[in-house]
Amino acid sequence: MDKKIILVRGGGDLASGVAVCLHEAGYSVVITELAQPLVVRRKVSFAEAVYEGSCSVEGITGRKADSVTQALDFLAAGEIAVLVDPDCECLESLAPIVIVDGRMLKREVANEFGEKWRVIGLGPGFAAGVNCWVAIETNRGPNLGKIFHEGSPDPDTGLPAIVMGFSRERVIYAHREGHFKAFVDIGDRVDAGQIIAEIEGEPINSQIKGVVRGILRNELMVQPGFKVGDVDPTGERAVCFTVSDKARRIGAAVVETLKEIDTGV
Repeated sequence: MDKKIILVRGGGDLASGVAVCLHEAGYSVVITELAQPLVVRRKVSFAEAVYEGSCSVEGITGRKADSVTQALDFLAAGEIAVLVDPDCECLESLAPIVIVDGRMLKREVANEFGEKWRVIGLGPGFAAGVNCWVAIETNRGPNLGKIFHEGSPDPDTGLPAIVMGFSRERVIYAHREGHFKAFVDIGDRVDAGQIIAEIEGEPINSQIKGVVRGILRNELMVQPGFKVGDVDPTGERAVCFTVSDKARRIGAAVVETLKEIDTGV
């Protein structure tokens, strides 16, 4: 294969946005995921391929691979391969030039690979030269997309970005442990106070009026405080099916970082 392979850990919306940028820049992308991903912005997350077999994000196909050989076949076809491989056992076989850790754990991340593999760490929990080769800022603001060769991105604020004056109010959180069931779909318009889901029969209401930007898959088990939905107060349906400007900015920073490898830095 002529294209260089990048391994992206995590298939959520931010990591998927980075994967889109890498694909557009001409790299071959393999995403590793959990056996049961818990993603909310499912229409822009390649993690959906784990459940559906394949999915599309902004016209790019992601396909679940059952083996490294099959993943390579998908890459050769111009697609993104998604492997259920949370421990990255595929590394030796794929030999990626870089690992992009986009799991957004938002806590200190262990240095699992030593110096054998170059890791680009996205967001809180990474420190350049400590548990990754390079870290990239994911917090909205003037430093979004900043590349750290030394130091760390901002710590997790615990607060969603403010949109039209709403922050935590626009995100739906699980109030108890149990199986999740949604009554709305991504792209649906909802009103403040509307019941949009339930956990074990107990209703969950939207706190604001807007459009459902993301909602968890039905029947998944959740824990209290887990993010299960996202309502966008702008009411613009297009945002539900489009990679965010934030993910694009971070993806551009990853592509910029990879130029250092291409130029031998």
